Amino acid sequence: MNTRNLITIVSLMVLVGTEVFAAAVAAGWALAGLLELGDTIGHILMAVFSLGATWIMLQLWRRAVSIEPLRTPASRR
Repeated sequence: MNTRNLITIVSLMVLVGTEVFAAAVAAGWALAGLLELGDTIGHILMAVFSLGATWIMLQLWRRAVSIEPLRTPASRR
């Protein structure tokens, strides 16, 4: 296990994840407020945008792991 790469990827995910989910929730809240859709629709929009944020984070994880592998290759003798 390459702990240095793991720490780097987890740190990246925390930083970017906070921003992505905050933007998703804020977008749902703002759209519901601007269009006067009510609280229920606002919560639904927040959930839908959060699903999109989850997909973005999954793609980021896959790309980060492909660049910074978590496992070190076994040394050959």
